[in-house]
Amino acid sequence: MAKSIFYHAGCPVCVSAEQDIVSLIGEPNVEVVNIGEDRARIAEAEAAGVKSVPALITPNGNVLHINFGASMADVKG
Repeated sequence: MAKSIFYHAGCPVCVSAEQDIVSLIGEPNVEVVNIGEDRARIAEAEAAGVKSVPALITPNGNVLHINFGASMADVKG
């Protein structure tokens, strides 16, 4: 089974959502990417359709935007 990818920027809203996502789907089933720390992955997130973080990309490519924390423009600064 392919993993989901959870993108976030490290803000309190994102960290709270990360904890919930990991609890719901299970750590082995989700890759957590903090694009605030790993800025090289911002383009990857945008190419996948992420418009704001936190966001979850499902294994079949659906983008689930969760509890608006920051737009990608804000993250890119």
